[in-house]
Parts: sequence; structure tokens; C-alpha cells
Amino acid sequence: MPLEFNVRGIFKDFNPSKFVVYGCLLVFCLLLALKFDNSVEWSYWIVFLPLWIWKALVIVGCISGTMIWWRNPSYRLENGAYTHYKAMIVSTGLHLLLLMFELLMCDKLENAEYRKQLYWMLIFIPLVFLSLISFAVCFWSIKVDRNFELELFCSVNVLQFIFIALKLDNFIKWKWVLVFIPLWLVMSVALIGVLYAIILAIILVKSSDIVPEQRRGNLFIAIGYTCMVIPLLVFQILLTNKEDGLENHTYLAVTLPLLISFFTLMIMSFESRSSNFWWFGLRKDFCSWLLGICPLLQEYGNISYKLPPEAPIIDASQNSNRQEKGSCAHIKIKSIDESPKPVVPIISIDAPD
Repeated sequence: MPLEFNVRGIFKDFNPSKFVVYGCLLVFCLLLALKFDNSVEWSYWIVFLPLWIWKALVIVGCISGTMIWWRNPSYRLENGAYTHYKAMIVSTGLHLLLLMFELLMCDKLENAEYRKQLYWMLIFIPLVFLSLISFAVCFWSIKVDRNFELELFCSVNVLQFIFIALKLDNFIKWKWVLVFIPLWLVMSVALIGVLYAIILAIILVKSSDIVPEQRRGNLFIAIGYTCMVIPLLVFQILLTNKEDGLENHTYLAVTLPLLISFFTLMIMSFESRSSNFWWFGLRKDFCSWLLGICPLLQEYGNISYKLPPEAPIIDASQNSNRQEKGSCAHIKIKSIDESPKPVVPIISIDAPD
């Protein structure tokens, strides 16, 4: 089988929203662990900076998309425009509730001495309210065939948020291993899903009726879910033992498995479903928009390389004859876009046999 490398294929299913979210969460968790270990003396407002950047991008993207939506009524006639726009508005509202929770939590941590009378249960109210709304948003997203990862995470962990708030306020005296019971249940379901993905990938790899791309895709999903769920489970175990006083690891060591999970999610964002087209008013796939504004990427990034599996053995006489004939690489230009939009060519370079 020849070796083929398609640069555009890497970004064809790239989801920039997920990449930014998981990247911000990775940096935030790293900074928070260093802050808890007293390795840095920064203010919590600086530690939460990745979260502020995330929410700022959401707000600016929604405002830009809304302005383009109202200034161009003809855009509303596009296929699925109303669904994309409604999804953007709903997602922004949920992010505003999450931002309210983060602001209250950051203020509580930064001014712990002056916020002793502020109960954690009051701080968690926006998050609990967000989780309750997420139930309805999940059903609506299934109806319109939209992604709902954030909504699903909040809805299944609403009881976990309440237990954490009660524990921090000392209303319950349970150990953390009992406080995390809802999360243990969620992780059990996730482990079952990972086991199912691994078994399915093994079956499809040995099946001759499946095209190679689908087999590689299922194998990639199985490996990705494994590298995401297993470190999450390790992180939960380490955190529970540390908070219960069973181990004396640093918060940075406890957080390392979580960072691995976020890094895996960042990689998996290159094979995720495309994000909402109305963020920032792009109205098109992120890859198409990026190729449109960067001419250099059209010429140098939009390339497909195809090489033979192994180079043939050529003696000196054949090599000299080939040089005399002036053999060179063949360059093929083929179009990949069948839509009425401007065609962006792909250059395929085949090495000579």
C-alpha cells in the first residue's frame, strides 16, 4: 500500500472550538496545581486567565456572528442557518452561567479571609442552574443533530456539584471517596464505553468488508478514548487519596494524568465534527476559511504526498540511463471541491518508480 500524506485531510474535520477549550483547560489546570503547591505566587485572577480567554472568545464570537446575522438577512436562507445561529446563542448563554460561577469561585479563593461568610453552595448555584438547563439543551441538540459535550458533562454531574459544595461547607462529613460517588458511576460507564470501542475496533480491523479509512478511524477513536478515560480515572483516584490524607503527592503530580487527558482531547479535535459555522460570522468550515485568507496555505499547505511503499533497487547503469532521460516527479492537480464556491486545488506529488 503506498504511503499518502494529505495536509488538508488533517484539517478537514478540525474543530477549532474544542481545540481552544481543551487547550485553555489544560493550561488552567497546570497553573492551578502550581498555585496549590505554592510553586507560583500569582494571583488567582492570573491563574484563571486561560478561562477568561476562553469566555472572551465565546462572547466576541457570538457578538460578531449576531452582527453579521442581522446585517445580512439573505444569509438566513442558507441551509441550517437558523439551527446554527440558535445553537450559538444557547451555547453563549450557558457559557455566561459558567463564567458567573468562575468569577465567584475566583473571588472566593483570592479573598478567602474576607469571604468566610460566603458559602460554597451559593457559589455553585450558577453551575447547578447550568446543569439543570443542560438537560433540556441535550434533548434539543439530539433533535437538531448538534454536538452537546459541555451540556452532557454538566447534566450528568449535577449531583456531583451539589455534593462538592456541601462538603466544602462542612454540611456533610463524608470522606472524599464517598463525595465522588456520582463521578465513580460516570467513570464506570465511560470505562464500559472504552471497552466497547476497543472490541469494535479489533473486530473491524480484521473485517475485509470495511474500507481502510473506516478501520483506521475506529482504531483512532478506540486509542483516543483509552488515552482519555484511563488517565481521568487515575487522576480521580490520586485526588481522592490526597484529599483523604492517604497519600502525600503534590497537586502537580496528581494533575499530570488530567493534563494527559486534555492533551488527548486536543489531538482528537482534529477528527471531531465541524463546529458551528456562525461563530465570528465565518459561515463556512474553518479549514476553508483559513485557506481562503492565507494564500500561502493554498500553495504549500494544501498538498497531498503519495510515495511508493518501498523504493526499487536500481543499479548504476539504470540510474545513469534514467538521468539521461531526465526523469522527474509527476505533479497532478485535482480539485476536491464540487460546490459552487471557488475551487481550492490540491497538489499531489508522485515520486518516480
